[in-house]
Amino acid sequence: MKRIILLIFLSITISLQAQNEKQQRDAEAIKGMCGCFEVEFNFAETFVYAEDSTYTSSPEKHAKALEWVELIKDEEDHISLQHLLLVGPSHAPTVIKHWRQDWMYENTQLYVYFADDEWMRVSLTPEEVAGQWTQEVHQTDDRPRYSTTASWVHVDGRSYWESMCDAPLPRREYTIRNDYNVTVRRNRQEITNSGWVHDQDNDKVVRVRGEEDLVLAQEKGYNVYKKVDSSRCKAAKKWWRQNKDTWSMVRNSWERFMEENEDLSLRLEVDDKTLTEHVAELERKPKKEEVEEIVGKFVK
Repeated sequence: MKRIILLIFLSITISLQAQNEKQQRDAEAIKGMCGCFEVEFNFAETFVYAEDSTYTSSPEKHAKALEWVELIKDEEDHISLQHLLLVGPSHAPTVIKHWRQDWMYENTQLYVYFADDEWMRVSLTPEEVAGQWTQEVHQTDDRPRYSTTASWVHVDGRSYWESMCDAPLPRREYTIRNDYNVTVRRNRQEITNSGWVHDQDNDKVVRVRGEEDLVLAQEKGYNVYKKVDSSRCKAAKKWWRQNKDTWSMVRNSWERFMEENEDLSLRLEVDDKTLTEHVAELERKPKKEEVEEIVGKFVK
């Protein structure tokens, strides 16, 4: 009997050790997306299903930029990466706060997108998320964008994570069209020897509550992040040092609203200004209550 108990104990110990090693390897892959990168953004429609003969495909997009990805949280079960774009001349670039990605290990609470700036909280069981990481993507103003959970895969010398989820239209789309209201995203993020790749296959969907989704078209996205010397992103690092406290308050305010509400319905603008524009008008060191009040105006 003692031998059986010992074997069971050893088996559990080995299993836990393997799980911890896998989690650490996952975390290193996630943090591998940090640094200074030359980025190539590429998007093109691939298939059109719209029956309307007047349907016009979105133009192909090819753009390049310099991007700094800052590690702003590094905990065992929660890693957060803030993206900052640098545009304009290299000697005097303009820094633009870009998207943020949060990674949470074995997370059971997700905010999933429905349509028309509405999100819903979904609860999963610990068994459903065992060994998985939730990727929670946030807009440039830190409001929710999309989230889903999946496992990092390390095989044949490759490390990647892939998932499928619903999301609002990206800026490149909602600024030029309003004939669909949901992007069904298939995301794949893979770490490479030179940086990482964000590979996407997306559906452009018309969604009406109580009706079947209508797919208008599909698009391919392929964004390549090539790591370069961090000195090229010094302007972004300086900008973040100067603004991180204010944006930390914004993040905390959003987290509070998300914790207090099962569902969220949000406004894009208040007084004809985006949240980012409101934040830019604040003093360098605003009060917490002031930031919360501004963020709260964007929650319906």
